Amino acid sequence: MFAQARTPEQLIPQELDAYLQQGWFRMGPRIFTTNFVHFKDQIYSTVWLRILLNEYTPDNTQIKLFKRNVSFRTTIKPLEITEEKEELYARYKQSLPFQPSDSIHQLLMGRTISSSIYNTLEVNVHDGDKLIACGFFDLGETSAMGISSIYDPAYKKYSLGKYLIYSKIQYCQNLNLRYFYPGYFVPGYSFFDYKLTIGRSALEFLQLSSQQWLRIEHFSDNTIPYTVMLNKLLHIQKILTAENRNTRIAKYEYFDANLIPDLRDAELLDFPVMLFGTTEPEENNNHIVVFDVRDGHYHLFSCLPIWKPNETNPDTTFYSDYFLKAVYEIYDTPAAEEMASVFSKLFMNMG
Repeated sequence: MFAQARTPEQLIPQELDAYLQQGWFRMGPRIFTTNFVHFKDQIYSTVWLRILLNEYTPDNTQIKLFKRNVSFRTTIKPLEITEEKEELYARYKQSLPFQPSDSIHQLLMGRTISSSIYNTLEVNVHDGDKLIACGFFDLGETSAMGISSIYDPAYKKYSLGKYLIYSKIQYCQNLNLRYFYPGYFVPGYSFFDYKLTIGRSALEFLQLSSQQWLRIEHFSDNTIPYTVMLNKLLHIQKILTAENRNTRIAKYEYFDANLIPDLRDAELLDFPVMLFGTTEPEENNNHIVVFDVRDGHYHLFSCLPIWKPNETNPDTTFYSDYFLKAVYEIYDTPAAEEMASVFSKLFMNMG
């Protein structure tokens, strides 16, 4: 599945390592993985990253930041959520281009939980007695996960967000850990690009198609999963259009519905883009074609509408009429021409 979430009652360090190895992350008490995100009117791929700590050496940026911020007091200790940190977070989140968690407590502990199964540390940066930055990370047995870094926007020129990440990396190196996981970056959405500049000489990404960690130098825009999926469907659409078969390609609004706690066992459709055998968005045609980068195949599914939301996305480039579940697979093939032929015949028979 492209999107999964779990809320374990306990998690030993080795289990956290295993989750991170597979491209999982945690927010609150839940640990999750997702391969796509929806920002504004677009869907993007998420590409998970990690730094090989035994190969990492301080780069020029780290050296400069440590010198620039030497007058600040930096400490690392076990997590302690305080009113001072919450006030700092409230100032910080106003500068973000997306809607973050309401509070540090919600981000790290969830809405109701007062204790955590994670071994969380915090990096605090003070200017005199004033807290100006704070970062949080979890420790496993051989790896660590950077969760979040916040800072006072008035100190933006000090690049405290990057400074916090470098401080976490240095601390984890001193513990002789093997990996540091900073989360994901989003090709085409520049807000997360800063992660590509930190520890780049020892940076790896998790390739979705092979589920292998590769050097970042091997990453190519031509292999971005969402882009590949969309282009493959456009190829089929072109073939069908030449046969006077009208189709519609739509972004799927609820591709990440499996992350919703009440829906996580429903195994809902989690492909971010799909092709319908109709150009009319109001026609709920339940046969769709998707392309899966993990096996390199087109898949023709019969889907069942599970639930109709109270509100739908007015953007007609999205399908948002129903939450869908793929009931069974009708056909799969790596060949676009073959899938186009099967899809066309299906609708001829239905007519």
